[in-house]
Amino acid sequence: MIVKLSGKLIQKAEQSLVLNVQGVHYEILVPASVLSRIDQHVNAEGNVDLIVYHYFQISPSSGFPVMVGFLNEIERDFFLQFIKVSGIGPRAAIKALEKPISEIATAIEAGDHKSLQALPGIGVQKAREIIAKLQGKVGKYGLIQDRGIVARRSETQPVPDWQEEALEVLLQLQYKRPEAMDMMQKALQRSGGIKTAEDLLNEIYKQRIKI
Repeated sequence: MIVKLSGKLIQKAEQSLVLNVQGVHYEILVPASVLSRIDQHVNAEGNVDLIVYHYFQISPSSGFPVMVGFLNEIERDFFLQFIKVSGIGPRAAIKALEKPISEIATAIEAGDHKSLQALPGIGVQKAREIIAKLQGKVGKYGLIQDRGIVARRSETQPVPDWQEEALEVLLQLQYKRPEAMDMMQKALQRSGGIKTAEDLLNEIYKQRIKI
């Protein structure tokens, strides 16, 4: 199973790109919200790293492998949540994820049918199904920042494993370490009953949407 590809960006299309990986050219499908930020992650040699979701598409006469690319694991995780909704397969999800994932996740958590209906291929009924399936489960994805560099780990006072897990998620969401630590501390002060990474991230999300 292919989970990551690193290679030279050869070509971009509306919802795909071609990556040259050691002489082998791979066509990778990419949601528009991710594709619009690809250039920011191409290095001086023209190379880019993509986290990949790989599946096998079957048609009446044949079958073939398909890869979907993302800039980080958090984006891929949201995609995997999104395709759990009945009737939304990988192709439909790629088409629908036209807006930033953080905006879509925020709309789901807020029960914002109107914003979801505006996504390509998502009508009134499908928007309702998305909210029914995912509301309360995707709050942490609303914390994704579209720009920024993932902070490096540094020496710090030991914390419980679940707090370390939450910190790693925030770093992947492209928050700087001091900012992530500050958000965690404030969330823990507000709610003393937090005992899991998921609860901590949800508390941080709830506070940020109030700002």
